[in-house]
Amino acid sequence: MRNLDHVPAIEIKGLHVSFDGNTVLEDINLTVEQGDYLGIIGPNGGGKSTLLRSLLGLITPDRGTIKILGHPAEDNHQQVSYVPQHTLFDRHFPIRVGEMVLMGRLGKRKGRCYSREDRRIADQALQRVGMDHIRERQIGELSGGERQRVLVARALTMEPSILLLDEPTASVDPGFQVTFYELLAELNESMTIVLVSHDISAVSRYVKNLACLNRRLYYSGGKEITADIVEEMYHCPVDLIAHGIPHRVLPSHEGVVGH
Repeated sequence: MRNLDHVPAIEIKGLHVSFDGNTVLEDINLTVEQGDYLGIIGPNGGGKSTLLRSLLGLITPDRGTIKILGHPAEDNHQQVSYVPQHTLFDRHFPIRVGEMVLMGRLGKRKGRCYSREDRRIADQALQRVGMDHIRERQIGELSGGERQRVLVARALTMEPSILLLDEPTASVDPGFQVTFYELLAELNESMTIVLVSHDISAVSRYVKNLACLNRRLYYSGGKEITADIVEEMYHCPVDLIAHGIPHRVLPSHEGVVGH
């Protein structure tokens, strides 16, 4: 068996992606080490979701390579789980929370029916996100925050090495956001996490490293980003306001410190 101790979780080189002749991602180069918690910020339409779909092997790039734990993304997709920004479903469809989480085992299921092991893993995932007490509730009855935790539980049933999340707190209340980010910090103890968001100050408080994406990727390691890069990304001056405990996002510049 290949030793993966020193293999990057994600390695992207020279990635270009376009749709109908329009460039969406241009010359993306990125290395994410195992155990990292990377936040990727940027404006809507900047290519964040496209990058995640590329990591999942769902998009064939125009050129460039993506490796997941040393293997091509399309050949190693079972190492990666994904929590989408929005999940469309009929709120009146009669499916319970436990059943929805168990569906995450479809890609691992060996027979026609779920095994005892599948059910054990699904139960464990619900416990891990603190939602085991609502396993019998209908999914349509949940709040936005509860539903996001259930979606994380479903992703965890794949037993991934890497967890990708696309704007996971976009539709939840601010109070839930704090506990959700705390959950991700706990999960990061056992897996690599890549989180995309447009909420600069909230994300920067919790991640280990921060990158900016608007067709091109700006990443130098660490959590500080320059005001020039932010303004270039968003094409306008951006004020960063702290959520909760003050935390540095922008380094000191011209006598001003951004948080």
